Amino acid sequence: MMTFSRTHFVLIPSYNSGPLVLETVRSARACWNPVWVVVDGSTDGTAAQLQAMAASDSGLRVLVLPRNQGKGAAVLHGLEAAAAEGFTHALAMDADGQHPPDSIQHFMALSAAEPEALILGEPIFGPEAPLVRVRGRRLSNACANVETLWHGIGDSLFGFRVYPVEPLIEIMRASRWMRRYDFDAEAAVRLCWKGVPARNVRVPVRYLRADEGGVSHFRYGRDNVVLSWMHLRLGAGFLLRLPMLLLRKARPAPGGREELTPR
Repeated sequence: MMTFSRTHFVLIPSYNSGPLVLETVRSARACWNPVWVVVDGSTDGTAAQLQAMAASDSGLRVLVLPRNQGKGAAVLHGLEAAAAEGFTHALAMDADGQHPPDSIQHFMALSAAEPEALILGEPIFGPEAPLVRVRGRRLSNACANVETLWHGIGDSLFGFRVYPVEPLIEIMRASRWMRRYDFDAEAAVRLCWKGVPARNVRVPVRYLRADEGGVSHFRYGRDNVVLSWMHLRLGAGFLLRLPMLLLRKARPAPGGREELTPR
């Protein structure tokens, strides 16, 4: 059953995702209204296809950027447009079919019950997940936990999460970074620094093979350099904020984690 909201919307940034973005949008729309897609300078023809879908679906909004600017920049573009229309929370999900659309309603309900919180997906990997990706993210997660004094970030890189819109826009406008692959991890860390409580929910994630239409724009050399530079910046910011974080740690807020079983 689809749920309608005037405060919470689904936000899907997409760059050359091919037919998978169409499948992702249909699945999201079956669960939630509204769904917004930001086409980040795609050259695969999906912008026109999505716009055609939106022409006959009032619950779907499609924004098209003229050139590729990066995931974070696409998310910020969507957030600012949605905030101008009164939306307060955004569930971000990837366009490539990895994230579970049938978990949208549950995440939104958790956000509605605790609107000040960041609702973070924590992935349950299947056997098809590339080991180098699964093991590699452990380092980023360890860094994020140190940088926040274990504020509660279960997985810093998993992009299926509900953001409070206003604080995320505020931290992004104040930074020149967070516009590309560094977006997910840096957004989580900086929101924790801002005092936004983090709640973790375990959800299944799937990695599609190339013959299933799977698309990945991750480049191990380039993007690991981006992550390394990000954690150097965040490490410096952590040292400046350490007294504040220690004081906050002395008055810990309740946190939690629950597991969603695959459906």
